[in-house]
Amino acid sequence: MPEKTTTPHRVVQWTTGNVGVEAAKSVVTNPMLELVGCFAWSADKVGRDVGDICGIAPVGVHATNDVDALLALRPDVVVYNPMWIDVDELVMILSSGANVVTSASFITGHNLGEGRDRILEACEKGESTIFGSGVSPGFAELLAIVATTACDRVDKVTIAETSDTTFYDSPSTEIPVGFGTPADDPDLASMAADGTAIFAEAVQLVADSLGVELDEIVCEAEYAQTTADVDLGSWTIAAGCVAGVYASWQGRVAGTTLIDINVRWRKGQTLEPDWQIDAEGWQITIDGRPTVNMTVGFLPPPYFEGKTMADFMKLGTIMTAMPPVHAISAVVTAAPGIATYNDLPLTAARGVVPRAGTTS
Repeated sequence: MPEKTTTPHRVVQWTTGNVGVEAAKSVVTNPMLELVGCFAWSADKVGRDVGDICGIAPVGVHATNDVDALLALRPDVVVYNPMWIDVDELVMILSSGANVVTSASFITGHNLGEGRDRILEACEKGESTIFGSGVSPGFAELLAIVATTACDRVDKVTIAETSDTTFYDSPSTEIPVGFGTPADDPDLASMAADGTAIFAEAVQLVADSLGVELDEIVCEAEYAQTTADVDLGSWTIAAGCVAGVYASWQGRVAGTTLIDINVRWRKGQTLEPDWQIDAEGWQITIDGRPTVNMTVGFLPPPYFEGKTMADFMKLGTIMTAMPPVHAISAVVTAAPGIATYNDLPLTAARGVVPRAGTTS
């Protein structure tokens, strides 16, 4: 009997920031995927080999800012990893017939208002599909959804993320949440809601998995200030300003919270009140019959090249990049439209087991 062969999915990588680099590296090393193009957001990356950009051996694909040329490659999927979503870009990509998997703050698209309708129209035109995930939200909600399948009654789903983000240096994503803002600023509550709004889509994802229509989704926030300046590398949080953020997104039915997805992030060792972070990761609790508890963390493997805390934080970047990449095969064969974990078969990590004797 002839050996069964599988044609790799043709992939265009869209941007090569921190998450995009990890996504691109995983595509290059996965025999089930073929990197055929790469979009360069930064002018200084145009013309460079993707391997050079990612710090690996040359791969023979050069980054470009020629969008028409990239879409003319007729990729099966675009791995879309900018920091923020651009509806116009997505409409263009999806209308061309390319599917999209993304880590850019997209789960259900309900935060986008009319933009969601435009994306659905583009999917219909291109007969394409878009899927969004990441580590949180995304992967963490998938674990909670799986955990509920052990129950014959579910009273509440809680996903609690805790992290000391002192070594996570990303002011462009953290300042909008409230970090660095004076602790008495009256706009802090709205900053928390706006800056963590993607978790509202995560609440909707879990509600959809349970077949429940929520009455409301609300955000409750708390803050802690630092009593001394906190040097974060590229910026500093001054004493008296926010260095701890807690945001709880709650989906409620008849006034009772059914779903609570919350994050507690702190920076430095001079927090007031001094929130304790016992372990990095997620505590997932399904209150029901039975109650299911799950603690999820991440550690470096023994061969991990990183030695510093900043290197350790790189693992979080990998975890953000991989859930969308591992969904590629399922998304390529999915019905056109917006797909979530509730629509796809269980996504699987294929093509990631190294050959014997290798560690990379």
